[in-house]
Amino acid sequence: MTDDSFFAQLAADRCLAVVRAVEIPDEALLCRALVGGGIRSIELTFTTPDVLLHVERAVATSADHGAVVGVGTVMTADQARAAIDVGAQFLVTPGLRPDVAQVAASAGIPFCLGAMTPTEVAQAIDLGSSVVKIFPARQLGPAYLTDLHGPYPDAQLLPSGGIDAHNAPAYLDAGAVAVCCGTSVVPPASVAAADWDEIEARATAFTKVLNRSS
Repeated sequence: MTDDSFFAQLAADRCLAVVRAVEIPDEALLCRALVGGGIRSIELTFTTPDVLLHVERAVATSADHGAVVGVGTVMTADQARAAIDVGAQFLVTPGLRPDVAQVAASAGIPFCLGAMTPTEVAQAIDLGSSVVKIFPARQLGPAYLTDLHGPYPDAQLLPSGGIDAHNAPAYLDAGAVAVCCGTSVVPPASVAAADWDEIEARATAFTKVLNRSS
């Protein structure tokens, strides 16, 4: 997946699902549930046990569910290479990780670096992050994105942390290209219990709110 196509999908769906779970019983059905609810970009994180195996299986079944699957909480170059080796289609970091950016750029894989301050946003852009994750977004709220767009009017910002159906539209109205949704849409307990119907229902309700704000 190219930077352009990844950005286009994020901009179209307005959402990236972040899955943090102690267990993923069926990667294909998880992805199918989220795609069924309107979320096609799915991030599995290094905080999940055996995440590389889950990513490999999710990518291998992509023709069945249609999701684009990436890896998040990537902290090191070795983790970045391992994720790419199993087929990760994009990488996400919680902060500025220049080594991860270099590995992803060399492999031609889209990546999203985490940032919080204006200086970090500038550094993320300089490192080639076409979309910059603003984390933790809940600390300063949607108005902070409006402030960041003053000096960085063209920055593609992706707020993450504490976002739910109640506040997501405000982040989009403040100029976010999309928002990250986590436990409010993909509860770890529901993933572990393989409650795919609940996850699809949560994703559907969330994306309906996003669409109303457009």
